[in-house]
Amino acid sequence: MAKVCSVSGAAPTSGRKYKRRGMARRKGGAGSKIVGKTLRVIKPNLQRVKTVDANGTVKRVWVTARMIKAGKVSKAPKASLQRAKAKA
Repeated sequence: MAKVCSVSGAAPTSGRKYKRRGMARRKGGAGSKIVGKTLRVIKPNLQRVKTVDANGTVKRVWVTARMIKAGKVSKAPKASLQRAKAKA
């Protein structure tokens, strides 16, 4: 399975990295020129998280850090807390 966010669907995208030469005009130069273009892959910041789905089952899924920070993912409780509740 490819590494894709299970919430937002964010996947690796392609892009370019530009190599520039010259001083910018605003700094007194003749202008900056692009002298090289390299293809690159921009990867999302994926984290593997245990989540609880609607049925109450715990699953491990890949989720972007942005979705975790936004609170779109309900994390599963720690195993030690579940054992403590089972004993009580």
